[in-house]
Amino acid sequence: MIEAVDVFNAFQDHRGDAIVTTTGRAGRHWKNISTNPNRDVALGGAMGHTASATFGLAVGLPDEKVVLFDAEGSLLMNLGVLATISGKKPKNFYHILLDNESYATTGGQPVPNAEGINYAGMAREAGYASTHEFNDLEDFVTNIGSILDETGPVFVSVKIFAEVENAPIALRVREPARSRDETIRDLRAELGISE
Repeated sequence: MIEAVDVFNAFQDHRGDAIVTTTGRAGRHWKNISTNPNRDVALGGAMGHTASATFGLAVGLPDEKVVLFDAEGSLLMNLGVLATISGKKPKNFYHILLDNESYATTGGQPVPNAEGINYAGMAREAGYASTHEFNDLEDFVTNIGSILDETGPVFVSVKIFAEVENAPIALRVREPARSRDETIRDLRAELGISE
């Protein structure tokens, strides 16, 4: 297994100007590592819909590389999206699944069949152009650059250590997030799209 922050550090070296979407704890790590926050879209409140939202970005912005850092708990809530993404074949879509085998942000409950699911296998059978699996940092670091040069849709499953947040959601201290309007404004400015 790999530390999530190490996955992000390795990815950052190959990001280029990709639009990056994140969810949950991963998003908080990425916020501290990203060198281009105007091209970041935090989907923290979209559990179950992160892949759909990011797929929409990829389809709507076909000339931009779009990378999703997803969580297996979120993906499990909407597995049908794998077929939808595969059917549309967005060449610019990179789906990186951070699999910690639990719902870490809600207390660490295990996801169903946590150790037995092969998410990359599911994506491959759904029709993704290529799929990859990693549980070793060195292997991930060695391959992520060439993976991001592949034609999408690409699926990458990475086993990470769980960072369980045990406090009830209502008692947690949350970092302020950009509003929807601020995110759209920044992304439009970055892409040179007038309002």
